[in-house]
Amino acid sequence: MPEPDDPPSVTWPVWAIERVEVVHHDPAWADRGLRERDLLQELLAPWLTAAVEHVGSTAVPRLAAKPIVDLQAQVAGLDVADELVPVVAPHGWHYVSPELDRSPHRRFFVKVRDDHRVAHLHVMTAGSRWHRQLAFRDALRADPELVRAYARLKAELADRHHDDREAYTAGKRRFVQEVLARTRL
Repeated sequence: MPEPDDPPSVTWPVWAIERVEVVHHDPAWADRGLRERDLLQELLAPWLTAAVEHVGSTAVPRLAAKPIVDLQAQVAGLDVADELVPVVAPHGWHYVSPELDRSPHRRFFVKVRDDHRVAHLHVMTAGSRWHRQLAFRDALRADPELVRAYARLKAELADRHHDDREAYTAGKRRFVQEVLARTRL
């Protein structure tokens, strides 16, 4: 995504540079996650090696979050990403190239509606961070105090880094690692 040293000639879509905004939990996120998951399960069936999962903060009841549903799809190899583009693009998904995403463990798609991100799709392999995402989600679902602590951290980071998604994400890393250490992943 956008970097401070990008040349002035780079024109980023509005959704790529929108502000980080953490909002109160919306119970409708669970339904949105189910609808997106079911559609992706159908569209990506030939490539999937596990069920599509709703992950991230919108998958955790009572957790404040950016209003963007995160989903993850497990595939045998990341080289299938180019095959997925024409399948998901008609449904509003934009492929973010690995060079821009800078996350070699996944292939990344962003669903856009009215110039705003509404969903993220993390295409991953079983040997990557697949289980870590699920373990973190499940740890939050099981511990209301953890939810409160994570919500406070996210609000602080969104206030401090509202114009820098990468810094916002990096600021959560230590918290996530500590939770995962407790789950032995």
